[in-house]
Amino acid sequence: MVRGKKSVERVTELMKEPKHIRNIGIVAHIDHGKTTLSDNLLSGAGIISEELAGKQLFMDSDPEEQARGITIDASNVSMVHEYEGQDYLINMIDTPGHVDFGGDVTRAMRAVDGAVVLVDAVEGTMPQTETVLRQALKEGVRPVLFINKVDRLVNELKVDEMEMQIRLGKVIDKVNKLIKGMNEEAYNSGWKLDAGAGTVAFGSALYNWAVSVPFMKKSGISFKIVFDKCRAGDMKYLAKNSPLSDVLLDIVVHQLPNPLEAQKRRIPIIWHGDKESKEGKAMINCDPKGAVAMMVTDISFDPHAGEVATGRLFSGSLKRGDSLYVMGSAMKENRLQQVGIFMGPKRVEVEEIVGGNIAAVTGLRDAFVGSTVTNLLEITPFESLKHYSEPVMTVAVEAKNMKDLPKLVEVLRQVAKEDPTLVITINEETGEHLISGMGELHLEIICGRIKRDKGVEIVTSEPIVVYRETVTGKVENVEGKSPNRHNRFYFTLEPLPDGIVDLIKKGEVSMNQQALERRDALLKAGFDKDDAKAVKMIKGTNMLIDRTKGIQYLNETMELIIEGIGEALAGGPLADEPVQNLKMSLTDVKLHEDAIHRGPAQVIPAVRGAIKGGMLLAGDSLLEPVQKLQISVPMDQMGAATSQIQGRRGQVFDMQSEGDTISVVGKAPVAELFGFAGDIRSATEGRAMWNTEFAGFELVPNNMVKEVVVGIRKRKGLKEVMPTPNDYLAV
Repeated sequence: MVRGKKSVERVTELMKEPKHIRNIGIVAHIDHGKTTLSDNLLSGAGIISEELAGKQLFMDSDPEEQARGITIDASNVSMVHEYEGQDYLINMIDTPGHVDFGGDVTRAMRAVDGAVVLVDAVEGTMPQTETVLRQALKEGVRPVLFINKVDRLVNELKVDEMEMQIRLGKVIDKVNKLIKGMNEEAYNSGWKLDAGAGTVAFGSALYNWAVSVPFMKKSGISFKIVFDKCRAGDMKYLAKNSPLSDVLLDIVVHQLPNPLEAQKRRIPIIWHGDKESKEGKAMINCDPKGAVAMMVTDISFDPHAGEVATGRLFSGSLKRGDSLYVMGSAMKENRLQQVGIFMGPKRVEVEEIVGGNIAAVTGLRDAFVGSTVTNLLEITPFESLKHYSEPVMTVAVEAKNMKDLPKLVEVLRQVAKEDPTLVITINEETGEHLISGMGELHLEIICGRIKRDKGVEIVTSEPIVVYRETVTGKVENVEGKSPNRHNRFYFTLEPLPDGIVDLIKKGEVSMNQQALERRDALLKAGFDKDDAKAVKMIKGTNMLIDRTKGIQYLNETMELIIEGIGEALAGGPLADEPVQNLKMSLTDVKLHEDAIHRGPAQVIPAVRGAIKGGMLLAGDSLLEPVQKLQISVPMDQMGAATSQIQGRRGQVFDMQSEGDTISVVGKAPVAELFGFAGDIRSATEGRAMWNTEFAGFELVPNNMVKEVVVGIRKRKGLKEVMPTPNDYLAV
């Protein structure tokens, strides 16, 4: 514990010097060795013992993570590394690799400036490697590469020394190809990975050794020695003479940017306020005396201290007792109770944290993941976090004992705060609560935690698929009348163009932007000039345009119109499923001159009815979630793998062979993938390895829509007949 205590003291001294700080994330595909690598880095920094490194899985502090052998939550740790006689503070986040927990990677990438991308030397780049790399580059996070499990090439695949180097070169080329394809500008400006330049390391996290070209010059360990020692099984020699933590942390310090350099590049990407303003300059310069600007990237619950908000502090400083505001909440004062940092599962209190660090604080009652925390009453919030996957599966949850119902509601609210990739619907009337997540494993883990950590016994339904609704055609001037007939609203509904939907998903068009910036982005994408100027609302991937001219009282009614639209989009007319990709244009409005006759009870139902009825007139249809599948099997099992995809309404669109294995790539609807794991194992005699990745939503085939809609309506207790426009439009 003395070593741990000494670490804390050194960490708190270095926190005040941004040029000696590196904020990094460890990202990779599942089972490529991230948590084992993290253990070895921590052992090198003196936080855990060398004997336990690689076995302790220090960063997997949750019993569920230890039992399953996978990382579920991103976890933070701060450590100190000496490079060329100078101590450096490294704030590291170990992220999950399983596709169901990709939201944690997105959030971690907002907090860090550099990423160690881990790739298995035998498996090479995998679908999730591609996804995490894309998330890093989108956030302006600079990557370096660690090729892990090099010993397996020698001992399992029996390659010779030349072949080993060729294979390692191929992995670097593939990762470079991905970087160039995702962000050519960054690639050309020096982000290309190059072993000679020292941005790539090779090694084995399990056996605690690594090599890089600069370290080889220092240690005298060449590729020939690496090959000979791997073949002889002498991993201890390599671990002693070329320890992994020294090699990799040298790369982190030397190649990855400090907060002062990184924020100059990252702030314009993640913050759309005025860069010349006082707070803009403070963030770009990482100014400890500037306004507090913190982005919350994680919320966890501590049984003693309550809610702990973790996030990146871009400027200003945090001390116990400070009064802060959470943008987007009721703007009530939140007083900090504790200010600290994470050392793996333990939180250590410190006196003060300055800009450029990752902070863990208590007392921010109003904070939610993605929120901007500041000591100013007015500031442009940070760009909201965009997750690559969307919830595709739902389970219904009920309390086993009725007396636990109030507690369950409270627990579900907590769970939603901790994990923003979950969508939780609480129905106080029926007592049925829905949890929508990224996949079967995600939901299984969350339900397990509700029982284990929160102490509420629950009963869950079988998982069900989450659908979406959208329109396939256009309808003009649909009229919505208020119940008192004194107010009328006219809408034109049509599909929102795919290019604009993509811009919204990427965060390049949002209501957080200044109007001019948003207009220019839309015009560049080919949007109509008048429409681009008149965007009133973007909710999900739906957009409202105000095409009316000079209508009295419209300004004060607009908020109610948006509320009515929000209700319609939350559950479309066909199956009460969320609506997406809808463009709504308000073309005309007739309002009663007396405010009492155009209140919420009149405006909201009129607008809601017009949108829902209009959607049915414009050809409302269902979208179902689709997953991309990649199955690696021996040649003789290829037929079994392709028939598993095709037998589930799927398509195979690529096959690549390497050696005696073939990789089958295809896609299939989530609704058809229940039980896939068991079926693919038995069909291929347990010899298949597979990965899934969210591939968006696609229209349900026409001949199936009615059957699916009626099934959903029956489950939700709605009328089992297909709805018509007249059900929503006042005649």
